[in-house]
Parts: sequence; C-alpha cells; structure tokens
Amino acid sequence: MALQSSYPTLQQIADALEAWAPPATAQSYDNVGLQVGHPDRVVQRALIALDLTPAVVEEAQALGAELILTHHPLLFRPLRRLTPDGLVSALALRLAEAGIALYSLHTNVDAAPGGVSFALAEHLGLQEIRFLEKLPQALYKLVTFVPASHVEPVREALAEAGAGRIGNYEACAFASKGIGYFRPGDMARPFIGKPGQLESAEEVRLEVEVARWDLPKVLKAMRAAHPYEEVAYDVYPVEQPYTRAGWGAIGKLDPPQSLEAFLRHVATRLGVRSLRYVGDLGARIATVAVCGGAGGDLIAKALAAGADAYVTADLTYHRFFEVLGAEGKPRMALIDAGHYETEVLFETRLQSWLQERFPSVAWHRTRLRTAPVATFVAER
Repeated sequence: MALQSSYPTLQQIADALEAWAPPATAQSYDNVGLQVGHPDRVVQRALIALDLTPAVVEEAQALGAELILTHHPLLFRPLRRLTPDGLVSALALRLAEAGIALYSLHTNVDAAPGGVSFALAEHLGLQEIRFLEKLPQALYKLVTFVPASHVEPVREALAEAGAGRIGNYEACAFASKGIGYFRPGDMARPFIGKPGQLESAEEVRLEVEVARWDLPKVLKAMRAAHPYEEVAYDVYPVEQPYTRAGWGAIGKLDPPQSLEAFLRHVATRLGVRSLRYVGDLGARIATVAVCGGAGGDLIAKALAAGADAYVTADLTYHRFFEVLGAEGKPRMALIDAGHYETEVLFETRLQSWLQERFPSVAWHRTRLRTAPVATFVAER
C-alpha cells in the first residue's frame, strides 16, 4: 500500500483496516467497523485503546483527536435512546457532541494474520507462529469461461479484486483450454458469431479461489473485464479452510522450559501478579498455543495440535477439567492470564500498523488501563 502524504479521511483508514481484517470474518454476535462518526471526516490525530471509557474520551479530547480506535466495540446492541443515562448511551452521546469518531476492530482482527493472538504469541517469544484454527466455510471456487484472446485481462482483473489468494501467494489461478458452444438469441449482441446461428469458440476455463467476503467485488470485476454480453460462470463452496484468517495462534518455545519457569515467564511478560492454571509444574513446555481474550472454545484445538500449554483468558472452573485425561492428570497445561492482559498488547501492534500506513496522522496509544477488573493478592 502506498504511504499517505496528506491527512487521510476516516473512510481511507477504514478501507485499509478492512483489507487486513475484513468485517465479514467477525463472529455473528459482533458489531465491528465505524460506530460513531462521518466517513468523510479528515483525521489528523487519533487515540488507540482496548476499551472505550469516560476517561478515554477525556484523553481524546485533551489530545484534540478526531478518532478513537478500540478493540472492544461500544455498541454491541442497538440503542433505544441516546441520553446521558447508562454508560453506553452516555459515551455515544459524548462522542457525537464532541465530534469524535469511534471505530472498532474486534473478532475480525482476532481472526486476522498478525492480529491479537499473533501479537500475544510474539510477545511471549514464540517462533514459527501460525493459526491454531484456520477459518472454516470461508472459501468459494469461481470458474468462468473466457475467449483465449481475453484470458489475461480477465485474470488480472480477478487478481486485482482479491481472487486467487492462497496462503502467502496472490494471483493464483488455473487455466485449461476447451471449446464453448452457444446460439445467440435474436436480441443478442454477441462478441462472437451471429444471432440464431450455433457457434463455437476456443475458450479457456479460468478457476480461482475467492474468500466469501470478496466474492461480490470479484464478480463485478469479472463482468467488467469479460468481453461477453452474458458471462458464463459457476461458484462452488470449497470445504478446505481459508489459510489467511483463523482463530488463536500456536508456535514453538525455544528453548523449552518447565511449566514452572514458563508460568513465571508469562507473568513477567504480561505484567500480571497471578495466573490460574492446571498442569504439572515439572512438565516440559515446547509447543505453546495462545488466544487473546476468551479462548475456552479452542481448548480441544490446542490439545489436538499437540500444544504443551495453552494461554488464554476467561476460563470457567469446569473448563480446566477439559485438559485432564482418564486418570485425572493434565494432558496439557491450561493457563488463564486475564482478558485485558492477553489483549492489551494489541494497542501497540495497531499503533505501529497504522503509523506505517498513515504517517501524517499522530497515532496515540492510551496511557490508561481501561480494564475495570483488579486483582487482590493477600499477604501471607
């Protein structure tokens, strides 16, 4: 992406963020994207925080920021009224009155490469990091039939629109030659042949993979580049998982550590005073899975992936039993390091990501701890 030399609009910032973390990858319960504000607003200063609180709004006002970016959305459910009554409504009203926009990236950036879980894995020193679970049911195969003379323009248009992205590769496609038959109707204006006559033409079957959220713009690009009046194409669901988005992360700890040493490492790196865990303190930890925030649903995935330890948050009491074998011994260490603590690292990641792409904007990370939860450690 070309660097911005002048101040961008909120829409330009949103377009860049959504190319990285498409809103369609968010969970069904989520509400991501622009929450408050006008997309045409020019942004010179912005504040990044995990959560929106009254103190964060005050901080943004003191900075003269036009935009606040948060990980956790303010608006999960529709508001019935915009009044000073209630935290969510009062904050939305304050933003509107102050002319400050709010944009939120939540589970869509959890699913993005280099997102929240990747930031956590890197902060813990893991190597060879990859998704713990790739995104399922996100792929289609698009097949179209193009006259040989127009294969390259159509293929290039599909790639430019986002088709053919597989892992670290782009513009992937497959082409095979064949003969197409057709009879134009009386009202047709065919690119090849005459109305009423059966025609044949040397055509190329062009196949590309397309992410679900990219399909509308890919089809639009295909139609614009294709020479035929009526474009023949097929769209098939692909059962294999999408490799460019997913949940959680897993990597190698080098050198391996005992669980006791790894717990100290996690506590030090995340700045926490206590950790809830299940595991044998003498166990060897070499492969570590992580999920920033509430990741209890990925416990089975971490076990299946061969993780020696899984670091996440918001685990209920009964979740800890899920890593115990038939004899009651842990098959994997399970560590609850706190929701805020496993996600707040992303403030720095997002700040760096935006600064690189929009250097004219002053990107500030909040100086505040936005979590309302504190830990009491009794003296013994």
